[in-house]
Amino acid sequence: MSTDQTAAAAIPRPLAAVILAAGRGTRMKSDLHKVLHPIAGRPMLAHLLASVDAIGAAKRVVVVGSGREQVEAAVAGQSVTVAVQEPQLGTGHAVQQAEAALAGFEGDVLILYGDVPLVSSATMRAMVARLHAADAPAVVVLGFRPDDAAHYGRVIAADGVVYRIVEYKDADEAERMVDLCNSGLMAVRSDALWDLLARVGNHNAAGEYYLTDILALSGHAAVVETDPAEVAGINSRGELAAVEAGWQARRRVQAMADGATLIAPDTVWFAHDTVVGRDVTIESNVVFGPGAVVADGVTIHAFSHIAGATIASGADVGPYARLRPGAVIGAGAKVGNFVEIKKAVLGAGAKVNHLSYIGDADVGAKANVGAGTITCNYDGYNKARTVIGAGAFVGSNSALVAPVVIGDGAIVGAGSVVTRDVEADALVVARGRQEAHPGWAARFRARMAKR
Repeated sequence: MSTDQTAAAAIPRPLAAVILAAGRGTRMKSDLHKVLHPIAGRPMLAHLLASVDAIGAAKRVVVVGSGREQVEAAVAGQSVTVAVQEPQLGTGHAVQQAEAALAGFEGDVLILYGDVPLVSSATMRAMVARLHAADAPAVVVLGFRPDDAAHYGRVIAADGVVYRIVEYKDADEAERMVDLCNSGLMAVRSDALWDLLARVGNHNAAGEYYLTDILALSGHAAVVETDPAEVAGINSRGELAAVEAGWQARRRVQAMADGATLIAPDTVWFAHDTVVGRDVTIESNVVFGPGAVVADGVTIHAFSHIAGATIASGADVGPYARLRPGAVIGAGAKVGNFVEIKKAVLGAGAKVNHLSYIGDADVGAKANVGAGTITCNYDGYNKARTVIGAGAFVGSNSALVAPVVIGDGAIVGAGSVVTRDVEADALVVARGRQEAHPGWAARFRARMAKR
């Protein structure tokens, strides 16, 4: 069976995932639980759970030490059980804390790590498929071959069968030459897992119960290999940044392979769910937050920030634009420099060219909103909506005080403060009357000079 066929194979039995996240995360130096730190705008734990969901896991257990409340809040409503390991007596002991949550479960168990967040669903499928190969191993280990094996534990195997895993410090010279390394991730048959863990001892220098000890006890273990990028662990802010950088680099390559032009790829930052169409041009220093969808043929100019926004084909955004959640930019619309859009819909061909805030608004097709226009959507207590009709023209430096409707084709004179609805095709000018006092300035300066 090919790798692709293995990855696509149906899960043969019910599947559970146990995610270990009991480490204290002291090197992160953060009040936030380690597994909740984000990569591409999504918490590490959420990355893992999404992959687990993609393969249809029936049970999911996250084992934590401290910070239980944070994890429970993060997974609320997701049918995830949080178990606590206290005291922390090693990885084997951590997995045992999931036994009660999996009581009566009959199937296979994936053992994952919350700080190893980028393992794909395809790799998880391959691990489970290997568990059900003809030779029926009791345990499957996930291995990888890094450019520098450094001090990783080595997987001593032949033809995919594991003979043992040896820590670097305990390996002899020949074993240190092996480049197949242990990620710590495993797939285990549930009918064997708890018995194997019960037999693990703690006769070692740390006095801990090591998960890897079940390999020798199992009698037959196998290994599946994956790309090192999938099993990169995160224990510090520096490692978090490195994994983020790797994720972004791969996503940029994918975006360009899918038909987008990135003028300065290293300066574009995607979120985990960013959707970018074909023939999209993205200039330098553009940042996507979660929830951005960009259709074909869009141009996004430099230094724009886009999150929770949908941009239709042919639209032009930026430079220095900010599209916030709820922004919907219609086909061929223009959002110019230093414009912020929030919870607003711009119709096809509408223009907000510069220096404006459009929030909680509907802007009709081909309407033109002049520089410095503000929709005054918040009165200190409540938000209200502004409607600007199709083909309307709003002059520069106007304030539209919501709730207010500017009718189709209406014109708002520059500098107006509009507080009442404007009917279609009307002209409204809402500003103080200009008065002139000839010679007043000269007389004023003369008086001041005599002082």
